[in-house]
Amino acid sequence: MLPDYLNIPAADLGKGTPVKVRVLGDMAALGHDLAEAMCREILDARAAGRGATLIVPVGPVEQFPLLAQRINSERLDCRDLVLINMDEYLTDDDRWLPADHPLSFRGFMDRLFYSQLDPALAPRPEHRVFPDPLDVGFIPRLIAQRGGVDACFGGIGINGHIAFNEPPELGVTVSVEDFAALPTRVLSLTRETRTINSVTVGGELAVIPRRAVTVGMRECLGARRLRLYCNRPWQSAVARRALHGPVTAACPASLMRLHPDAVLTVADYVAQPPNLRLR
Repeated sequence: MLPDYLNIPAADLGKGTPVKVRVLGDMAALGHDLAEAMCREILDARAAGRGATLIVPVGPVEQFPLLAQRINSERLDCRDLVLINMDEYLTDDDRWLPADHPLSFRGFMDRLFYSQLDPALAPRPEHRVFPDPLDVGFIPRLIAQRGGVDACFGGIGINGHIAFNEPPELGVTVSVEDFAALPTRVLSLTRETRTINSVTVGGELAVIPRRAVTVGMRECLGARRLRLYCNRPWQSAVARRALHGPVTAACPASLMRLHPDAVLTVADYVAQPPNLRLR
């Protein structure tokens, strides 16, 4: 009765798929690796005589203070770096949460990254980008102006979402092609996403916003490199579903198997098959 992919051992993750799977240590190891991967993109773009353009998540959250330390210590000029954050929570009337709201992703980036940088090295204010619910076309226009996205970094949600690209509700069918073409947009969050996100605030579901704005699957999959990270124990099953279940809009992360350069990095405990026994 259970899907076969749930029993795939750690050593076989990704086998038979075009996705490269890397297994690291704990949550801290993934944070260091993600910071290093972002820094490498910055350095490679500088070597090519331009600023990097990256799509980045807020979570996992450990990488940004580490990246700030690296930029400051190595005196990396990031004024031409463009960081496009994947998403942001919205109020009920589809406006950004105020930056001083405890759950604001914009506030998080200001506190843990931008304010930690030497101002002489930091990305210019206009290069610190979030999808705007009042102008969802801005992100695609910016990406076109920058000549594309070097790398899209992100995680995988409990329901397989990338950014806040939620799967269709039960009973709604969307083709893989149509789902892959979804642009930056405003949407309602699923109950599953709101529930798992409430864990970070003590399990209080009522404080998790119902609306969000997200960079689209089109923008994520259009990046030259797709780099996903899983550092939560509950991601053991959804990582297997994304890698070895059907490629379907019902599991948005499964579409990484259509990308020409996708890498999934997981913590060692995520690589282990989920324990499905009652205990």
